[in-house]
Amino acid sequence: MALKIFKSYTKSTRGTVLVDRKNIWKGKPHKSLTVGRHSTGGRNNLGRITSRHKGAGHKQKYREIDFYRKKDDMKAKIERIEYDPNRSAYVALIKYEDGLMNYIIAPNKIKIGDEIISGRNKKIEVGNCMPLSDIPAGTSIHNIELSPNGGGKLARSAGSSAQISGLDENYCIIKLGSGEIRKVINTARATIGSVSNNDHQNIKIGKAGRNRWRGIRPQSRGVVMNPVDHPHGGGEGKTSGGRDPVSPWGQSAKGLKTRKNKRTNKFIISRKKKRI
Repeated sequence: MALKIFKSYTKSTRGTVLVDRKNIWKGKPHKSLTVGRHSTGGRNNLGRITSRHKGAGHKQKYREIDFYRKKDDMKAKIERIEYDPNRSAYVALIKYEDGLMNYIIAPNKIKIGDEIISGRNKKIEVGNCMPLSDIPAGTSIHNIELSPNGGGKLARSAGSSAQISGLDENYCIIKLGSGEIRKVINTARATIGSVSNNDHQNIKIGKAGRNRWRGIRPQSRGVVMNPVDHPHGGGEGKTSGGRDPVSPWGQSAKGLKTRKNKRTNKFIISRKKKRI
């Protein structure tokens, strides 16, 4: 997909850069694969805000995606590529030989009319899904399961992929896009190729109103609040906060480790790279 750059007719179009979706399906989604989605406005069942800066936004329907790809040894044809408001990647509507329709995460460089298949000992082609033990080292993969029949969990966002580095007994060594290297059991499945819409990272919103369409409300910096509202608030005149950056509840905002799942530490060979 190409980028869509606007001429500066107005202040909002001056900095706007969007993804050109001229080859994407313009109609409605497949009705039987969609469900209604209730907007919570960031509130829990008691009506209290648990996730700030959320609310309003355009009405959306959730597309039910097949992250499992369990229908083995049956070819499926790509019917169309669609935009999905719930994720950064595009989704592909596929039709199996028996007539069943499903949505999957659309791989990069896949086209309408292409055929894909799942199962053991299949060709290493974009869109095919198979166990990690059948995929050679150096292959780019996405929608990776962490456990057999658990559904794809890793490398699902726009433009993302992982690479198989090698095998270690019953495990496959995978290098993720973040730089993390981890072991995944080799009976878990993955899909060949990278995820579509790799230009998503180059989007420039252009105006505040586009974030409101997405259901993102405005944010206020802590340094412009009162001391009762934020640890950075208060002070005479314009200040820099006077301390290391923290959240409104005093939790460090830079480098604080929040990972608590020690049970899976043994599968991580090296951590992700730190941003400079």
